[in-house]
Amino acid sequence: MSDDDRSYLVVLNDEEQYSIWWSDRALPAGWRAEGTEGTREQCLSRINELWTDMRPKSLRLRMDGASV
Repeated sequence: MSDDDRSYLVVLNDEEQYSIWWSDRALPAGWRAEGTEGTREQCLSRINELWTDMRPKSLRLRMDGASV
């Protein structure tokens, strides 16, 4: 269990790569909020549910196009 009582956001970039960010800070350039806010553990759990394919979006699209 963590002593971290801060609130976090789940964030993602244009390549659909996920991370967490402090909810009381401005988002870094190139990142947007996914919609989940909570403890560090809650946000990491949400990322675990969402991010099932670790490849960047551009690579997934390129590979999907190559298989057509």
